[in-house]
Amino acid sequence: MKEAMHEDVSKQIPSIVVPEMLQQSIALIGVYDPSEVLRYANDAFRSAYFIAPGEEVSWQTLMRRNFAAGRGTVISTDDIENWISSVRSRRGKSRQRTYESDLHDGRFIWVTETRRDDGWIVYVGTDVTALNASERKLRLANEALFRQSTTDELTGVSNRRHILARLKDMLGEGRDAWACLVDIDHFKRINDTFGHHVGDEVLVNVAQTARHVIDLKDSFGRVGGEEFLILFGSQPLEDVRSTLKRLQEAISNMDVLGRHPGLSVTISGGLTYVSPKDMQEDVFKRVDAGLYSAKDNGRDRIYFDNVEIHGKPPQASLPTTV
Repeated sequence: MKEAMHEDVSKQIPSIVVPEMLQQSIALIGVYDPSEVLRYANDAFRSAYFIAPGEEVSWQTLMRRNFAAGRGTVISTDDIENWISSVRSRRGKSRQRTYESDLHDGRFIWVTETRRDDGWIVYVGTDVTALNASERKLRLANEALFRQSTTDELTGVSNRRHILARLKDMLGEGRDAWACLVDIDHFKRINDTFGHHVGDEVLVNVAQTARHVIDLKDSFGRVGGEEFLILFGSQPLEDVRSTLKRLQEAISNMDVLGRHPGLSVTISGGLTYVSPKDMQEDVFKRVDAGLYSAKDNGRDRIYFDNVEIHGKPPQASLPTTV
């Protein structure tokens, strides 16, 4: 009887009511597409983050804009690009992420971000300003400490600890995936020729370029020196191949090159297919082997199972889907 009544009531709800309720809700509600562009925001969200009616803006642009204006989210940093990279190393990697954020207007917002399998993210923020202030400050301090412990200080991307934890989680989920270890070619020569300050600038630019090219749901981190690890979720090899190709092209055209005449930057890499049966050491053994093959064959290339992935590999040895 109750189920029948519930069905009758549901049929009476006009389709326009739900959108109107979301729009008028005091909760901050926003929806980002897989490219992190805001596609929907209710009035509360737009008011809190200073977004014009109908405006569609990327998350990164929104953070930069409000940081420069001293409004919206309180961001405690001297380097907004490093902060953005740090947040993106955690954002969109799991189905649900919760955290607390303070606004310049004095409010504290409890945020839940839910990611769909297709990469869309739903942001819901609730005003928790009335909660115990001392507990709130402790939570914010813990969040800041966690961010520091998982972020590479120089580049702002995941540090070795965090990216290896992501690999461990990936293996624990029992799903097919891909891992690629990339290395900046002739990095010692860059340091010796242009100085270590330019070498650091190259590391930062490579990291920021990679984070722009690689999908938000995939992971990227610095494992040491000039080596970075990329973790791709379950997807066709052709998609991985395309992303790595775009990454190579983007790195070879970075802005830092124009500031230092004679400087050129390329990367080499080793890609491996990750199966649910793999151990972490197995994954690293294979990506290392691929990286060395790439270097032995002239650098500026990425190898998978001893075959350059942008060439014409024998399809029998390369799974095209996972």
